Amino acid sequence: DKVLMELIEPYELRAAKLREFLEDVKPSLRYDIVPLVDPYGPSVTDPDLQCLVVSEETRRGGEAVNKKRLENGLPELALYEILLMKDPDHSQNEEEKISSSSLRQRLLGTLLRPPRQDPALPSRPYVIGLTGGTGSGKTSIAKILGHLGAFLIDADKLGHAVYVPGGPAYEQVVAAFGAGILNEDETINRKVLGAKVFGNQERLKSLTDIVWPEMARMVKEQIGEAAAQG
Repeated sequence: DKVLMELIEPYELRAAKLREFLEDVKPSLRYDIVPLVDPYGPSVTDPDLQCLVVSEETRRGGEAVNKKRLENGLPELALYEILLMKDPDHSQNEEEKISSSSLRQRLLGTLLRPPRQDPALPSRPYVIGLTGGTGSGKTSIAKILGHLGAFLIDADKLGHAVYVPGGPAYEQVVAAFGAGILNEDETINRKVLGAKVFGNQERLKSLTDIVWPEMARMVKEQIGEAAAQG
């Protein structure tokens, strides 16, 4: 249940970093690094252990270890509690302590491997499609890309543009769904139109067959405009 478990480093790398840390602390230190395949590891079976280093948040784990040791006929370990380093630069969603969970959150958006080269794709302009439900962050990501110099094409705005009087889909939509979808100023009432197609797959397909090709054409025009701008 760790945060972003997909970005957890492999055991071999974590063990190597721990070994480097221990050698930095005291090169003459004798230590064993063992992989844990259960919550306790050798702490509940090794009779030679005397002390367990815990933090405020892991003290309960240490107490659970001692309970298991007593059940196994072993003496309790001394629990030595240390303070955790605070992270002065943590964000609102990160942990206050210096932690690997926060580090993994900071890795989001990092390029973990080179982009896959596809010879079938033109080298430019490079087109990125942002999709997702309401509140998924499309607008925020688009703003970030815009600040980085991307040419933004808002499909929602194009969707509105095809319906306006004189727009590329206006006449076809009115012909297909009747003058009853018009407001007094001759604009298409999107709510009335939506009510006509909602729950009716045939009518919905009739509408998308009119609107989507026009939107696609407008998108391609804007992509061409972006290419011309470099």
